[in-house]
Amino acid sequence: MKRTLFFLAVFAVGFGGNLTAAPKEGAKPKSPAAHTVTFLAASIRPSLVKITQIGREGTDGIGSGFIVSEDGLIATNLHVIGEARRLQIEMYDGKTYDVTAVQASDSHHDLALLKIDAKGLKPLPLGDSSKVQQGDPIIAMGAPEGLGFSIVQGVLSATRDVDGLEMLQVAVPIEKGNSGGPLLDMQGNVLGLLTLKSLKTDNLGFAMPVNDLKTLIEKPNPVPMSRWLTIGALNPKQWQTHLGAQWTQHAGVIRSEFPGAGFGGRALCLSTQKVPEGTFEIAVTVRLDDESGAAGLTFCSDGGDKHYGFYASGGKLRLTRFDGPDVYSWTILADVPSDAYKPGEWNSLRVRVEPERIVCFVNGQQVIESDDTGLRAGSAGLCKFRTTVAQFRNFRIGTDLAEKPLQPELASQLRSKVEEYIAAAATADKTLDGLLENPAAARRVLVEQRHKLEEEATKLRELEHELHRRAMTKEILAELAKPEPEINLLRCALLLARHDNPEIDIATYMNSFKAMVLDLKDDPEISKGTITAVKRINRYLFEENGFHGSRGDYSSRSNSYLNEVIDDREGLPITLSVLYVELASALGVQGVFGVPLPGKFMVGYRDGPEGELQLVDVFEHGKLVTVEQAALDLTEDGHFPEGALSPTTKQAILLRMLRNLMSSVFDASRSLRESLPYLNLVLAIDPQSAAERLTRAQMRQRLGEKTGAREDVSWLIDNFPTDGPPELMQQLDRWLQSLRD
Repeated sequence: MKRTLFFLAVFAVGFGGNLTAAPKEGAKPKSPAAHTVTFLAASIRPSLVKITQIGREGTDGIGSGFIVSEDGLIATNLHVIGEARRLQIEMYDGKTYDVTAVQASDSHHDLALLKIDAKGLKPLPLGDSSKVQQGDPIIAMGAPEGLGFSIVQGVLSATRDVDGLEMLQVAVPIEKGNSGGPLLDMQGNVLGLLTLKSLKTDNLGFAMPVNDLKTLIEKPNPVPMSRWLTIGALNPKQWQTHLGAQWTQHAGVIRSEFPGAGFGGRALCLSTQKVPEGTFEIAVTVRLDDESGAAGLTFCSDGGDKHYGFYASGGKLRLTRFDGPDVYSWTILADVPSDAYKPGEWNSLRVRVEPERIVCFVNGQQVIESDDTGLRAGSAGLCKFRTTVAQFRNFRIGTDLAEKPLQPELASQLRSKVEEYIAAAATADKTLDGLLENPAAARRVLVEQRHKLEEEATKLRELEHELHRRAMTKEILAELAKPEPEINLLRCALLLARHDNPEIDIATYMNSFKAMVLDLKDDPEISKGTITAVKRINRYLFEENGFHGSRGDYSSRSNSYLNEVIDDREGLPITLSVLYVELASALGVQGVFGVPLPGKFMVGYRDGPEGELQLVDVFEHGKLVTVEQAALDLTEDGHFPEGALSPTTKQAILLRMLRNLMSSVFDASRSLRESLPYLNLVLAIDPQSAAERLTRAQMRQRLGEKTGAREDVSWLIDNFPTDGPPELMQQLDRWLQSLRD
């Protein structure tokens, strides 16, 4: 989660204890007495746990958590447990347990619940964070470096919105290692989990309300550790890591953190892709969170200590030949600054390796040329040094990876069209002739010209965005134009997400889906028939992989983006249904389809053409329900309208997803211009939709786009039903006339 003014403290701590005795039977209820800080400090000690991440090279990280149930549930922050790592819990008395499952996780709130096989544990009582008041006394507890115990007293300052999340602001000195520790009232009830520390002062921090943790307890999405170890892990068929560090992959981006085992924290991640003989090129786009570190490309590697590296380091570009494990066997061939490199941003690195020279580029500009020939052949991949966190995407190997220039004639045509667009959008021209004779007037005109250029740059960005959206619309329409059985609904849904975010790598998610298919392809239950296959898919998605319905902001656009649903394993009924139906189709399971019930999309299945219709509620962990049960839950009279139980088309599913996105925009009171692209896409897919046509006409008019509004109103008039109300037709005529005035 992004935090603009804060950083995550290093690791979590937690404590437990039933601190107050139950009242005697028949006694008059009393307000729980406040305990002293000394009493609380002693009482919670048995509930402390240490969480250790265990990687290939040993311990990858240490954090903390607190016990929330007698039968082995541990609460902590999600960032404490990471991904694809074994987890070990150490109790206060020194006993250790392996984590058997991640019982629940929530990336939005940075929360997690872990499960261990233990009984008779001492949990902390959970309070009600909705009832806290400004100025309430609180205590914060932490265990820096694992089990070292600390406690501090303060007050609740306020509840604040932090990046869209309601959090508890506390006035206490937060120590390193407090993140995830419990924030308690003076009766010993947990009010929240400490999560953020202010950069401005040590006496200001934030805690995630404990009621968000209760939601995870009530609606878990358990993932066995055997499956958790595969989440975010690099595919060993594609990558081999060397010299440690932690390498993970998420949404097509490879992330490396923690120092490697090599000198200077060096670590390598080598591609298994074969490097062409003779001349070849490699390229990647990389971003560093700390420019004092280094990260980039490695090539001509023997899989150990010998290789080249071309990487960003200290804001410069460096080419180094590594001939051994220590600094004395390294040769820095070049270390140069470049204006083409953008610190803190994504930068494209490319290396061309020829028999007699090496040429290095950053963002298309040549920065280094070396005649060093000390190493040739070998593997290529990624490298990272020191403690910086580096992200990599779009790694490629080939013979010529340079961006090809546009054909001169095409470039001229496109530039001409862009210039026409700018000229048409400009309101006035300013001349600079003679301004040097009057400096005051010259400055005024220059300011005006600068404002004009800024406006033109804004319009160019808008044009770029619109070009991308129309390109995505074209691809979606091409997919939907295929016969229904041939339409790839998964790709359509990903294109819909990419319509909003050009950075989405569709191929990455298609490959993730293929991996899911391969997991089940040879499973004997899949081939036994629809009912058995449906039960197996249910276990795979909801028990083994933790897919679940959204617990928090139901209207969040993330729930409608299939890429984020795959990443976070959380979504709406319709997005989870798309994944389910497409998985069944790819596995050859017959009779599984989407059912557009009013109020909730579900998956339907029949065991044979004449089989009874059954439903899968994907929002509730794949719960199997009858039609009668669903009707009682979703309708007032216990009956579905005609057609509600029929299999829907892939186009109808995509339109329903689009309308969900539109609802999220309208609910968030975003700008009209942000809503308009969704209406444009709906009408491109379904030109006969009068409701969206009317809405777009109104929006266009409010935005001052009279020509577009006239087009939509004219369409409404031309397609007005013959039996429609005459007074409505008259209103449309008057509206069209007003748009012509």
